[in-house]
Amino acid sequence: MNDTKLIITSLNFYEYSMINNKEMGVIYDNTVAEDVEIYTKALEHVKFIEENSDDKPFELISNAPKITVTVDKKTEPTKTTPTKVEAKKSSNSNTGYCIRTGVEIPFNVEKPMTYDAFKSWNKYGDPDYSEKYCHFSGEESNGHTSVSKPILSKNWKKAKELHDL
Repeated sequence: MNDTKLIITSLNFYEYSMINNKEMGVIYDNTVAEDVEIYTKALEHVKFIEENSDDKPFELISNAPKITVTVDKKTEPTKTTPTKVEAKKSSNSNTGYCIRTGVEIPFNVEKPMTYDAFKSWNKYGDPDYSEKYCHFSGEESNGHTSVSKPILSKNWKKAKELHDL
């Protein structure tokens, strides 16, 4: 949901769901008179969930130019270079990096991209398409990472130990 549009869908962003399930979604636009009521009610519901959640899984973005969907707390792309991102890496073993953009995201080898990068990748959905960064370290991979192999081989042993892979 953003300032004008809301999408409600049954789709789970897992390869199995996209291939095997019949999914459905509806889009509402608060600039269309008949959609305003449901958009407003959905916004109120999202705000209620956010206000009553311990870990705040939603982030509302005002004046967003495009639709934003979040599962985990949203990480906005920054203008920092991957080497700076790598230098800022905390001791938090839950930190990962988008294999397409290099921005910090939660570490998850099943979801090694930001949502926007995933949308771009999903146009073709090639799990072996060469990507730019290592999900574990954030360093440039020179095309040696992909959705099917998001971690550079030199980092695999350490990633396996830290994340019980």
